[in-house]
Amino acid sequence: MNKTVIVTGGAGFIGSHTCKRLALRGYHPVVVDNLITGHKNNVRWGPLVEGDIGDKSLISKTLDVYKPLAVIHFAGSAYVGESVAKPEKYYLNNVVGSLQLLECCVNAGVKNFIFSSSCATYGIPEKLPIDENCPQYPTNPYGRTKLIIEHALEDFSRVHDLHFVTLRYFNAAGADLDSELVEQHDPETHLIPRALLAAAGHIPVLKVFGSDYNTKDGTCIRDYIHVCDLANGHISALEYLTSGGKNLAVNLGSGRGISVKQILQAVETITGCKVPVSIAKRRYGDPPELYANTKLANSLLGFKTKYSNIESIIGTAAPNFGFGVR
Repeated sequence: MNKTVIVTGGAGFIGSHTCKRLALRGYHPVVVDNLITGHKNNVRWGPLVEGDIGDKSLISKTLDVYKPLAVIHFAGSAYVGESVAKPEKYYLNNVVGSLQLLECCVNAGVKNFIFSSSCATYGIPEKLPIDENCPQYPTNPYGRTKLIIEHALEDFSRVHDLHFVTLRYFNAAGADLDSELVEQHDPETHLIPRALLAAAGHIPVLKVFGSDYNTKDGTCIRDYIHVCDLANGHISALEYLTSGGKNLAVNLGSGRGISVKQILQAVETITGCKVPVSIAKRRYGDPPELYANTKLANSLLGFKTKYSNIESIIGTAAPNFGFGVR
């Protein structure tokens, strides 16, 4: 069996961790990345095709050369706040680019497609924890663009021999245990690395957006999943599809809701350093609480997280900021 897998956005944080896990499981990842936000030094487990998913000539040629078993699609813009300020960028990259990629895939006869979606498609959930049947009413352009492609996959699959798993991620965090890969966004906007930067004195203060939410301590609550667990979830999805699994949309999270204040307390405990904080107003489009019901992933994909608490997740990231693990 051909075990080549095209990974769009494979030079990014989650994509590169997934490429490593693919290689460890005997697959042959081929990365397609324009390197605008990805990093060339993250591409270590297979070749890099440098270019954009919207370049139909490049994508068609790549699919023809490698004839992949599957495509795993990470590439796109992924900042909620930026999507509010620059919606046109998100619709061009995440919708137009993804549709062009899908067109190339069906023309090339790709049978298996795994899509990097988001819990942002749920918006403000009607119930918690969030299961896959919860209504999807995204509150920001990022979430809307992901939902559009979820619907597009359903429509493409009805008329083409294309099978898919949509993975609705919650918050990826942590780092590769071998220190081969780290989270390196520019600018860094994710809470845990910014809290570690503040604890290390690399930024003067951590800005917390809102302390007046109707939550247990007034700060937003999110579901944090270790990036290695998330990467393994893609392998589970791939093996589900190639074993004849039906089209599926499924949550990938830890199933636990952790508040911003709890993150800060955990960072301080692990590092032994105070995290300087300033409170800012809420960000537009930020739901108060998001955490997953993971039963469907457990039952259909056999997916379980290895990292069972937030301290263990933060502990894998802390050494990359100059801290030992306590």
